[in-house]
Amino acid sequence: MQKAIHGITVAHFYESYRDKLKLELITGEGGVHRLIREGSINRPSLALTGFFKYFANKRIQVLGAAEMTFLKTIPEAQQVEIFRGMAKRQIPCLILTRNFNPTPAMRAIAREVNLPLLRTPMITMNFINLATLCIDNEFAPNSTEHATTLDIRGVGVMLRGSSGVGKSECALALIERGHSLVSDDLTVIKLLDERELMASSRPLNRGYMECRGIGIINIAEMFGVKSIRLEKRIDLVVSLQEWTPDAVEERTGLEENYYEILGMRLPHVELYVRPGRDMARLVEVAALTQALKKMGHDPAKDFNDRLIAFMTRDPAFQTTTITPIDVSDRSEL
Repeated sequence: MQKAIHGITVAHFYESYRDKLKLELITGEGGVHRLIREGSINRPSLALTGFFKYFANKRIQVLGAAEMTFLKTIPEAQQVEIFRGMAKRQIPCLILTRNFNPTPAMRAIAREVNLPLLRTPMITMNFINLATLCIDNEFAPNSTEHATTLDIRGVGVMLRGSSGVGKSECALALIERGHSLVSDDLTVIKLLDERELMASSRPLNRGYMECRGIGIINIAEMFGVKSIRLEKRIDLVVSLQEWTPDAVEERTGLEENYYEILGMRLPHVELYVRPGRDMARLVEVAALTQALKKMGHDPAKDFNDRLIAFMTRDPAFQTTTITPIDVSDRSEL
């Protein structure tokens, strides 16, 4: 299920990123309920000259050295008119970089209309770059999946499957082998920069896992803090299926399957659960195989190319009819 983000409050932005962005609220406490309605940052250079056409009023407004220097060149009455015009267009807040002090006109209008006025010691460009990442994270399209996600040697693996198929048990076995848990049972997914899917857990159940027959366990306390990851990019989706006699399982790995989340296609592997199979080991191998593919080494394709080259060189294959080999009978290879 995908959720649309229509905006976040200035209060939420301030509380979430105050330490990271070194923000200080100067005045306008009564207006922190204002909505930031676009996931970007604006420097209102043209607006300070009185030109408000195409003014990005839905964004956070940032004033740096250039803007503050320009304000010193115009009279206070003109500043009042400009800032009143900006406030009339319902901007969410003003942020001053380099610890600049607000001009008297700026402070007066902020108090008059309850406009949040903030300050940071950061250099303007550094602040904009970091704040853009923060705001992108808030406005990123997001969804949830009934799945357990792990970091397996740097590969983000999302385990899917029906309730009771063994996702948590498989994840627990992988954690025992030194891998890290991102989320159990419910994974929150965000599409960042329209190019990667980031998985995380809800804060309430982060680091906890449900094991049927045992109950809720605390992973960090049992296996150490290294067994928990706050978030991880999803590189592979593994679906655990109940085995049936008519199940068709992949034998060569030449066929690529994909699973779509928020418009992104992810490599997808289906593994069938049956007695005697070490599912944790199979998921681990699937993750390592995916890591090899990302490095340009596809084991199935490499073997297929070797087989074709061998058949091309051997005269026996060129004069006789080739009988397909059952790959389950390794004695023929």
